[in-house]
Amino acid sequence: MNEGLIPKRYAKALFEFASERGKAESLYRLMTTLENSFRENPELQQTLDNPFIDDSVKEQLVATAAGAGKDDPVLADFLKLLARNRRLDIARGAAIAYCDIYRKANNISLVKVTSAAPLDPEEEKRLKDLITKHLGGGTMEYTSAVDPSLIGGFTVGINSERLDASIKNELKQLRLKLLSK
Repeated sequence: MNEGLIPKRYAKALFEFASERGKAESLYRLMTTLENSFRENPELQQTLDNPFIDDSVKEQLVATAAGAGKDDPVLADFLKLLARNRRLDIARGAAIAYCDIYRKANNISLVKVTSAAPLDPEEEKRLKDLITKHLGGGTMEYTSAVDPSLIGGFTVGINSERLDASIKNELKQLRLKLLSK
């Protein structure tokens, strides 16, 4: 069976459960934190995959990685369900799927701008305005980064779309054109 399918099913059920209780947004924040924790600490997944570690320890580890407090019973119930079904190892996949479902339901786009040098505030505001116009509504979660290897220009990632307006890309396209002749 497709490993991505199981986390998506759990995430969909979790989203419906959290929405019914008015906790979808707070759970989204927890799941985003959890997703970031997995990205920053690859050993977290290794710990969840370890059959010699008790499920209660794994539950507590995931709750801590998500930044959950005592007032987050939806996440606690979800982790208990995963433990009962021997599925704590899919916590990362479920977190990613939950965030995707939440963003789609609330018309939120992930936007990442990478530039060769830091953008000045006026340029960044103009770029954000253009992106907002391109999105045609909804909100965006905006992040920016600097990558000097772009030489000049920038790249914009919007969900799964990518616009590459970098000098590095222009040079690559020119090289391909010259090689094809």
